[in-house]
Amino acid sequence: MRFVEKCPHCSGQVVEKQVQEILSGGNNTAFLNVLVGVCLHCGERLYTPETIRQFEDIEAKLARKKITDFRPLGKSYQVVS
Repeated sequence: MRFVEKCPHCSGQVVEKQVQEILSGGNNTAFLNVLVGVCLHCGERLYTPETIRQFEDIEAKLARKKITDFRPLGKSYQVVS
């Protein structure tokens, strides 16, 4: 297991789970499926340093619009009330 067994916040049991993260950079957003540690009690997500570096790299690419290796999923809109 790559993650701690007990949650550092509540001491609950931590298990590995595949989750979807939403990353933003500039006006762009990306969805990424990643394996993380999740506390079964409080839901806290625990990330490896490598995963955090991957998030930072993707967010920087989004901000610079270097998205050639990303697959477009559609368009997003904001509803103005």
